[in-house]
Amino acid sequence: MSRETRTLDPDAAAELISLYYEKGWTDGLPVVPPSEISVKKMLDAVELNGDEVIGEVQVRNTRITSKTVAINAVMAGCLPEYMPVILSAVKGLCHPDFGYHGFATSTGGAFVAVIINGPIAESLGINARDNAFGPGCRPNMTIGRSLRLLMMNAINTRPGKLDRSTLGNPGKIAFCFAENEKISPWEPLHVERGYAAEQSTTTLFAAEAVIQTYNQLSSTPGPLLTGMADAMANMGSMNIISRQQMVVVLGAEHTEVLRDSGWSKQEVKAFLYANAKRSIAALKGAGRLPGAVAKGDASQWQHPVQEADDIILVCAGGAVGCFSACLPGWGGSRKGTQSVTTPIVIS
Repeated sequence: MSRETRTLDPDAAAELISLYYEKGWTDGLPVVPPSEISVKKMLDAVELNGDEVIGEVQVRNTRITSKTVAINAVMAGCLPEYMPVILSAVKGLCHPDFGYHGFATSTGGAFVAVIINGPIAESLGINARDNAFGPGCRPNMTIGRSLRLLMMNAINTRPGKLDRSTLGNPGKIAFCFAENEKISPWEPLHVERGYAAEQSTTTLFAAEAVIQTYNQLSSTPGPLLTGMADAMANMGSMNIISRQQMVVVLGAEHTEVLRDSGWSKQEVKAFLYANAKRSIAALKGAGRLPGAVAKGDASQWQHPVQEADDIILVCAGGAVGCFSACLPGWGGSRKGTQSVTTPIVIS
């Protein structure tokens, strides 16, 4: 038996885990109790000493240091090599355009979706394929979870405190995936946003839900995308009124249809924008807009985004299955929150 094995004490670890839960330092799941050694390994991975300010949530008057990030990364179960990704995501979380206070404290229950692009996704094994949104992949789950723990422990965004979600969302535990750039016929998200292909990035998006769409029969873009457009214009969503940004994730089989058709990313966005709509009459009838239905309302349209470029289009998921998804955005307008893409800096 090794010395390391002899010194492990499961009962002591269980007591610490219970203590952290009682103190309110967890998301309800067991955490890894941090130590000076484990926190130092996190900081060493990015060549920081712990005192550096990574970002500031000004509306909460909170500065987030590298040590605070490292502690929550350890608690989430991250490996030290994940730290550059986490630091990038924290900078995005603190960016003024991301508008932390609104989505994080709203009754709407929005979660932070983290989209990874660039070479680091493959080198760290961040899942972009089968079950990309789900469990089973350590970097996806722990990177996403580290942000939520940080939000709770550094900014007091806890249920019943600053987090006033009516229902909440399981995505608030962790939601992180990589774009499957290998299957995409288009430039990946970070290149679309001005970064070099070899630069790795995180993109943060405040999402209210995941709406999965299914289409097994369509072999041409129009019918295939019509179902997605209908899901995007969900009558009960915030987007149909707020016209916020929206993420559309195309699965591999649907991506193949679009690749074979030769449609560009811009053509896909334009089609989705044109067909994702509800009439003013329908919205008034459903109580989503005030007032009585007036003459002409049946031919006046409302889209769930302000323009085609507000659709954030990425490819992800396994090779089999005719599924895609849309992630409606949170907020009353683009002024409330916008997606933010931040470079990942490798020491």
